[in-house]
Amino acid sequence: MDHTYVLDLSWQGNRGTGTSGYRDYGREVLLRAAGKPDLAGSADPTFRGDASRWNPEELLLAALAQCHLLSYLHSAVQHGVVVTAYDDSPVGAMVTSGQGGHFTSVVLRPQVTVASADQVETALAIHREASENCFIAASVNFPVTHEPSVHVVAGAE
Repeated sequence: MDHTYVLDLSWQGNRGTGTSGYRDYGREVLLRAAGKPDLAGSADPTFRGDASRWNPEELLLAALAQCHLLSYLHSAVQHGVVVTAYDDSPVGAMVTSGQGGHFTSVVLRPQVTVASADQVETALAIHREASENCFIAASVNFPVTHEPSVHVVAGAE
């Protein structure tokens, strides 16, 4: 089955002279999709962007982390693991050279809380399955690894 995703991107950085010079334009963009809140984007501050707006590198990292979470929750249900909390603090590494650059790796660091101690081993194991089922991770050309931890909900045996 094929899926199509649509959004609108509008550059907001014309300061009156367009791209007349590298320092003469802003990197601000507005991303819109029907029925969703607008998303303010820009370049990374290193590339003259606005630090208060999401940059493409952060959005890629967010997409990988969110995709893994959603795949993981599906796998948890399939394997009888009751997840009660999930947090992640992913880190992406990128190198630049000349005018280009590329990501070299992303490390996801999910902290999962499960309902009982007998679910911990399975909860750790299903990260591999979740990774294999994540559409975004399957679409990138750099390694996406995991450093998960699993905790048992307070008061559970």
